[in-house]
This record gives sequence, structure tokens and C-alpha cells, in this order.
Amino acid sequence: MKTIGVIGGMSWESSTEYYKLLNRHAKARLGGHHNARSLMLTVDFAPIEANQRAGDWTALGQQMADAARQLERGGADLVMLATNTMHRVYESIEAAIDVPFLHIADPTGSALRAAGVERVGLLGTRYTMEQTFYTGRLRERYGLETVIPDEAERADVHRIIYDELCHGKVNDASRAVYLRVIEALAARGAQAVILGCTEITLLIKAEDSALPVFDTTALHAQAAVEWAIDAE
Repeated sequence: MKTIGVIGGMSWESSTEYYKLLNRHAKARLGGHHNARSLMLTVDFAPIEANQRAGDWTALGQQMADAARQLERGGADLVMLATNTMHRVYESIEAAIDVPFLHIADPTGSALRAAGVERVGLLGTRYTMEQTFYTGRLRERYGLETVIPDEAERADVHRIIYDELCHGKVNDASRAVYLRVIEALAARGAQAVILGCTEITLLIKAEDSALPVFDTTALHAQAAVEWAIDAE
């Protein structure tokens, strides 16, 4: 099995989910005592979050590129970024390393197309919902039309991610907010919903949702394991 390099810590709450999922997928595929060969570099989220708020994506690109290079030097055969938002700077990562980079939107886009979805709701941070780095890739590569919540709903979704989920706080009241947002997306024609922030998997499960759920964390981890096994 090839070695998967994970840039984590954004937040570490979701990075722990990645670690579990990588190993569970490897065991499911290979059986026995197998688990995934992996390296994780956990960055300090505080300066990253500050740069996000300041809109300093150049600095963020440099930070992510440095992390990717460290993983490659450590022996990673593939690099993945355990966060949707920071894919805003994925080009800086790809340019910094010689090993492949697995973009989080690609396994999700492929799964949506395989399921016959054409119009999909997106939940995530404000950056992911409002900027084009994510929705644009889904449209250009997978022909997907993306529906995002209205402004007030986006504010709630973003606040719950940063003020609660990034700190490991999972509240029933916040789950109810998300479920109302999902229902509103369904009313606007969304056929499914993307959990487009790696922390949302802590709050929303498939059985909670009025729409089919496409969990970027789970899909990303599974794709990495499949690559690591098949590339070998």
C-alpha cells in the first residue's frame, strides 16, 4: 500500500474522523489486521483561521504548500487536505509537490454524477459556499448545478462550524438549524446535499436529512485508500 499524507488540524476534530475513516476503509478493503499507511501533519488552526478572516489567501497558500512539502519529504506518495475550505489554495499545493494531490471535490462530484444528481445543495463555510473555487469545479468537471443557502442561513451554517463544531460542540439545536436549511434547499430543487465542510459530519448523518447526503469527509478518505491500494 502506498502512503497517504494528510494535512490536518483544520480543525483537528474532523482530522480525527479522517484517521478513523482511512483505517476503516483499508480494513474493509483488505481485511485482517490491515490499516492505512498514512502520515498526518497537524497544523495550528489559529493563525490559519485568522488569515481566512483577513482574506490573506496568499499566506494560506504558502502555509499549505509548506505542509505538503513536509509530508512529501516524510514519504507521502499522495497528499490530501482534510478540509474543504482550504482547497481555495489547492493550486499552491499542487505546484509545491511532485506526488499527486487528491482534491476533495472530485470524489464527491464523481459520486453525485454516479447517483444521477444534477442539482445539489451545498453546506460549508462562507468561503466554500460563496466563492467559486468549489462550486466552479463541480460545474466545470461534473456538470453539477449547485444551490447554496440564503444569506441568513449561510451565516448560521458558518457560525455553527467555527463556534461549535471546530471546538467539538455538537448541539441538537444546531442540528435542527441545519435540517431546516436542508429542507429549504430541497424546496429550491436540490436533489441531494453536500456536507461540504469536514466538521459537518459530526453533526449531520444520512438518517437525519430530508435529502440524500454526500459526506465529503467520508468520500475523500475512501478515495485516498482506494488510490493507495490500487496504485501499489
